[in-house]
Amino acid sequence: LNTSEEIKRETQEESQQTKEIPKADKPNIKLFVMALCPFGLQAEKAYLPVYKLLKDKADMTINFVSYAMHGKRELDENLRQYCIQLEQKDKFYEYLSCFVDAGNYTKCLEEAKIDKTKLDLCMNRTDEQYNITEMFNDKSTWASGRFPPFNVEADLNEKYGVRGSPTFVVNDKVVSVNRSPEAIKEAVCSAFNNPPEECNQRLSGNVTSPGFGGGVGSSSGGQC
Repeated sequence: LNTSEEIKRETQEESQQTKEIPKADKPNIKLFVMALCPFGLQAEKAYLPVYKLLKDKADMTINFVSYAMHGKRELDENLRQYCIQLEQKDKFYEYLSCFVDAGNYTKCLEEAKIDKTKLDLCMNRTDEQYNITEMFNDKSTWASGRFPPFNVEADLNEKYGVRGSPTFVVNDKVVSVNRSPEAIKEAVCSAFNNPPEECNQRLSGNVTSPGFGGGVGSSSGGQC
């Protein structure tokens, strides 16, 4: 297919997807990722402009796959993002926007003015509650002997049948959406019974790039 035919086909597929999305007065939107997965980062970069636009109109969250593929560093970052979103949500957008660009959590904690004492307490408490470090150190708990568990949201993973990063869930339905801000905005807006006026705002139609940093990608298909 040439580029124009590919775009047309993807647009038709998206249109079909959005017709099938269940509707609600306040949609519930979940994006499941692993914090260091290149394709999870790609989806987050497309999701963040929509989060900024519609977070007060829809219930929008970043959620975490119940295992890690990128070592202890990923488990720690999952935990860090989970706790910031849980207890310092007003700073979460700024933190995550910085992290997906730079991948430097120390710099991003400073920039977003995160209360580090509060964050450390939450991370330690959550780590103990879900035995994250303990299971990392016990390789007998690892999936396929390779992937340490991250069970903080294991119940949601089971509910939605999450099998990788990213997984996009709209009003309890797993949907496949192009990883551009505009495509994700359309999917979220199609989930409202009465879409808010923010849905009239046009966002970038460019697919974001995998991994950290800016730039444009060519595909929305990869998954960790």
